[in-house]
Amino acid sequence: MTRICSKLPDSGTSIFTTMSKMAADHGAINLSQGFPDFNVSEKLISLVSDAMLSGHNQYAPMAGLPDLRKVISHVTHDRYLYLPDPETEITITAGATEALFATIMALIQAEDEVIVFDPAYDSYDPAIRMAGGIPVHLTLKYPGFHIDWDEVRSAISDKTRLIMINTPHNPTGSILSHEDLKTLETIALQYDLFILSDEVYEHIIFDGHLHESVLRYDGLRTRSIAVSSFGKTFHATGWKVGYLVAPEYLTTEIRKVHQFVTFSVSSAVQHALAGFLKYKNNYVELASLYQQKRDYFLRAIAKSRFEPLPSSGTYFQLLSYTGMDAKNDVEMAELLTREHGIASIPVSVFYKDGTDNSILRFCFAKQEETLTKAAEILCKI
Repeated sequence: MTRICSKLPDSGTSIFTTMSKMAADHGAINLSQGFPDFNVSEKLISLVSDAMLSGHNQYAPMAGLPDLRKVISHVTHDRYLYLPDPETEITITAGATEALFATIMALIQAEDEVIVFDPAYDSYDPAIRMAGGIPVHLTLKYPGFHIDWDEVRSAISDKTRLIMINTPHNPTGSILSHEDLKTLETIALQYDLFILSDEVYEHIIFDGHLHESVLRYDGLRTRSIAVSSFGKTFHATGWKVGYLVAPEYLTTEIRKVHQFVTFSVSSAVQHALAGFLKYKNNYVELASLYQQKRDYFLRAIAKSRFEPLPSSGTYFQLLSYTGMDAKNDVEMAELLTREHGIASIPVSVFYKDGTDNSILRFCFAKQEETLTKAAEILCKI
């Protein structure tokens, strides 16, 4: 038999698949994988249906539906005071993961180094390695999960080509500040680096904080790729539709990869999103919706022995079980699923070196009924 030489020899089934299967096997409440258990807007579903009935069922343009890209351009200006060219600077992708993958494949050559910050979303490192690049893992500083910019400067070499950031941050819920982005801007210009900014939770940010997108900063816009997700924004994760905003010279190269990965994305969904995004209330109220869910969950677990860490955005709340149990976090997540009926994600899996701070990630993008049942379990442990 012909031997297969794996490009990802250390990769197996993702923790999200593993924990969701375990939750199903044990009938546990699934607060592990980041998907909501409440319905997508009826208006948006109706728009998709109307588009299908109107015949929009064939290939969309490779770069995305022009009407949708135009609306995205106006939304971007409304949010970040920057009006990208919809023809040359916006590309619709098969979810944010494809946008990240296509960007890395387009920009990273063999032996190029890419700085990523742990805990990091699990698709970053494999994509870099498949492109022939070298991931350079730096660690966010616990417990606030902030970037040590002096460490970043020390890690930059003549092979460094790209820095990846994620704000609001999955899995921790931390956010980057204005000062962080200004420092990043200085570093990117000084060392002539590209920035890949994962901003899929841009509309889900709490406590009056402003989302600090790379698109707000003149020095970053010219060398950055900002990645967004309609699946996250409109709690329709199964649709797998996202987009990226980048200057034309970067967009040109990214589209070369995109056209051979997925070519285009669901035509009917793009038509629906173009209509839905024209109404600002369809996305500006999301922060309030999810902050209410976060606060409801925190109140419900207030009498538990778990210690919540601050969450300033995303769908996720970290809970520390330090002092409760000596088990590592993978064992603890499995125990809670198997014996207590609640599934979470152990945060150590987001670290290259498996750093374990006895923290579990719980998704609060759920109905109150689900959160109440989950909290009742957590309060009994």
